[in-house]
Amino acid sequence: MSNDRKVKISITGDLGSGKSTVCKLIMEQYGLKVYSIGGIQRSLAQKYSMSILDFNKYMETHTEIDEEIDNELSEIGRRDEDMILDSRMAWHFVPQSFKVYLAVDINTAVERICTANRGEVESYASVEDAKTKILQRKSSENYRYLSKYKVDCSDMNNYDIVIDTTCRTPQETADIIMEAVKSWF
Repeated sequence: MSNDRKVKISITGDLGSGKSTVCKLIMEQYGLKVYSIGGIQRSLAQKYSMSILDFNKYMETHTEIDEEIDNELSEIGRRDEDMILDSRMAWHFVPQSFKVYLAVDINTAVERICTANRGEVESYASVEDAKTKILQRKSSENYRYLSKYKVDCSDMNNYDIVIDTTCRTPQETADIIMEAVKSWF
């Protein structure tokens, strides 16, 4: 943007809400660097030969993994650069960021996730299997964050803007975010 203050946007939200796609659009159109914590977690799940759901459950009892990821997130947030943080907890660990929550209807989320190519760590046998595992993953993540940090990711008061992406294109969502950032900035 046009002043000395660096633009830091944290984007979180429901699984399948379009976070990664929207981040990519903003990166391409505004030149902000994207840091994806979900990408890091998928890589770690693959390293441990686990599905993303199994890895999330594993992290419930292996808090050192969250600590490593969270420390890295905090370090990234201190960098003197324009950025987008695609992360469930960036709003918490980078409090000076503009905090965005993307919401989506569960059926739309399932459809999006089932048609995305996220690799074998995030594959599903059926639509019902996907829905069950997505809800279990969200529950596992919320449990970890409440237990460890005493923060509730489902409390919409934590965010500067909440956008329902169910009936919006990724471009429409990116445009709404950037207009809100300009007003906030």
